[in-house]
Amino acid sequence: MTQKGMSVQAAPIAVFKGRQVRRILHDGEWWFSVVDVVAVLTDSPDAGAYWRKVKQRLNAEGSEVVTFCHGLRLPASDGKQYETDCADTEGLFRIIQSIPSPKAEPFKRWLAKVGFERVQEIENPELATKRTRLLYKLKGYSDDWIEKRMRGIAIREELTDEWQKRGAAEGTEYEILTAEISKAAFGVTPTEYKAIKGLKRENLRDHMDDFELIFTMLGERSTTEIHRQEDSQGVPKLKADANAGGQIAGDARKALEKRLKRPVVSSRNYLRQEAARKRVRG
Repeated sequence: MTQKGMSVQAAPIAVFKGRQVRRILHDGEWWFSVVDVVAVLTDSPDAGAYWRKVKQRLNAEGSEVVTFCHGLRLPASDGKQYETDCADTEGLFRIIQSIPSPKAEPFKRWLAKVGFERVQEIENPELATKRTRLLYKLKGYSDDWIEKRMRGIAIREELTDEWQKRGAAEGTEYEILTAEISKAAFGVTPTEYKAIKGLKRENLRDHMDDFELIFTMLGERSTTEIHRQEDSQGVPKLKADANAGGQIAGDARKALEKRLKRPVVSSRNYLRQEAARKRVRG
């Protein structure tokens, strides 16, 4: 279980040889989904079942490896967050030793590199920003879109900092507040929004166009300012503020839609656009 008093913060998905590994910042360290790591190492069709068997064997052997795991909340394929076994770099090294796999050594090298990058980013946060920009650039996003996305990330971080200071808990309560802004701004929750765009585990904001990003930023920045102006405390008041901030963005969206005579929310997403570009090039 997650230990009380520990700081947990959502973080991007890491990629090893094209395979996604969910991770989260927990007390300033990367913690990785053990099931995702098992899936990478074993190619098992049911990595969860494989990991449960490994845990049973290790427990029977009196191994301390399992004690290196904590249950932390990570997003699943349905867009919701669930508690799942996670381990830091040291814990994963021990777990990897218990799983026979030809990928073990290259995965260890990758893990050491990812861990080192986190140390660098703590010492120089600008490196994290540069790496994020580069990743988006390599995926084919335009410089103009990247600028909006990076600004949106900064605005989101400001907002979640306020939520943390004002009594909201990481996880479900953040989801509730985020959904409140989204419903007021776009008329749909993030889960419904992802369904419209045909997304599963992908990050919704990575598949928004300029207007969608702009109205997302407006809703979240307005909410942050309302929190500060009114010195809001407690989830009920934060939720009311989130609705008000989202409504400001929603009113602006509706005014634009009326003028353009088309909706801002659409099924367009980067995955489909990239697939279309590949078909044209092919």
